[in-house]
Amino acid sequence: MKRIIIQIVLIAAAAFLGYQLWDSIQDPIRFDEERSVRYRATVERLIDIRKAQVAYREVNGQFSGNWDSLVSFVKYDSIPQIRRIGMLTDSMVEAGLTERTAMMRGLIIRDTVRISVLDYVFTADYKADSLRYIPHSGGQEFWLGQTIITTGSGVKVPVFEARAHNNQFLNDLKEDYEQLIINLNEQRRKNDLYPGLKVGSVTEANNNAGNWE
Repeated sequence: MKRIIIQIVLIAAAAFLGYQLWDSIQDPIRFDEERSVRYRATVERLIDIRKAQVAYREVNGQFSGNWDSLVSFVKYDSIPQIRRIGMLTDSMVEAGLTERTAMMRGLIIRDTVRISVLDYVFTADYKADSLRYIPHSGGQEFWLGQTIITTGSGVKVPVFEARAHNNQFLNDLKEDYEQLIINLNEQRRKNDLYPGLKVGSVTEANNNAGNWE
């Protein structure tokens, strides 16, 4: 009887150890799957921020370093666009008309109209208030900054940066995968890489590139 009990205990222990081994192998796999979901959501939001910033610069000549001003711009402002109706034809040119004279005669139309930023950059139902918030972070905001830097050739270039640390958009995974997140951050630092996702840069002119591109 004692022998049977010992065998049962050993089998249970082996099963437990086997499960522990299997689970330790599965943990990084599950973490990578969950991390990928959050990476994609954060990258999509950063791309939207870049679109809004490019439009903001088109109107204001520089980027925004303030969430209130950027969100207000997207929600309420407009962008001038040239409306073009008709074109200068060969017969008009042969008649000695220029685009200016053709416009004066009403043969073609060139005027400026204003289009709402929401319609121009996004869609009318886009939730602009969400721009500032990092997905899966529990309501934390992206860091946002802008400045003007001088390139090596002496050209002054407006730049902006928006970023989110891994700890922010992986916030809801900390309870189950805290050590894996720590390892991820450490690996990024060892490679001299930002431990998170960002678009643009306030230290160099990088054409508003994201660090995932």
